[in-house]
Amino acid sequence: MSTPLTPPAPEPEREQSASEVLGAALGGAARRAGLDPATSGATHQVVWSAIGGVRGILESVLPSLAFVILFTIRPEPLILSLGVSVGLAAVFTAIRLLQKSPPSAAIGGLVAAAAAAGLALFTGRGADNFVPGLITNAVYGTAMLVSALIGWSLIGLAVGFLMGEGTAWRKDRRKRRAFLWLGVAWAALFFARLAVQLPLYLANEVAVLGTLKLIMGLPLFAPLIAVTWLVVRALYPRAPQAEQPPQS
Repeated sequence: MSTPLTPPAPEPEREQSASEVLGAALGGAARRAGLDPATSGATHQVVWSAIGGVRGILESVLPSLAFVILFTIRPEPLILSLGVSVGLAAVFTAIRLLQKSPPSAAIGGLVAAAAAAGLALFTGRGADNFVPGLITNAVYGTAMLVSALIGWSLIGLAVGFLMGEGTAWRKDRRKRRAFLWLGVAWAALFFARLAVQLPLYLANEVAVLGTLKLIMGLPLFAPLIAVTWLVVRALYPRAPQAEQPPQS
């Protein structure tokens, strides 16, 4: 009498490593921003998508611009310029929610604007409205530089996830070198912002600080996005599509 076969025990699921989890998070964020090297698209279209189009530009520029203009015209009461800045961020968030579009960018901007305004109101210094931005540049610049120098570029992790190769890019000398220099380039952008803006913050030059923050924002961000996109597309060229046979 034959004994019934016992089905093999299922293999335990492999736990994701920290690099895979981080790569998935970074890659997901890049994909939501329209930066997916696996898809086709002209460079200018990719950059336009990454900055959010006209709406993204307005959400990024108008709150800070309104604060700078109003603070320059009338520094006191401080709550006036801060209130208008936060109010504009809230309007953009409400519009996204009403239109049922992804509100993450606007909500992020609203939270950042509210936190910065709260700090400035607490200290009574208009320059403190820019403290979160200074901290962000320092953190992002350090993370980009350190990760690139130790061979675990954050850009490489994101691209590896998007292209479905995980961390296999680390075995390719050409890719490792490219992601190293891309990481250094992004770190240089963040540290350049910090080097210019921190002395102005310490000198309490609010209007100049706000103006240079705008100038060193999207005008520098967009070209570097374009360079990053072109380098990644060169590292991962699309396979040529098979020609379709002519229909009779």
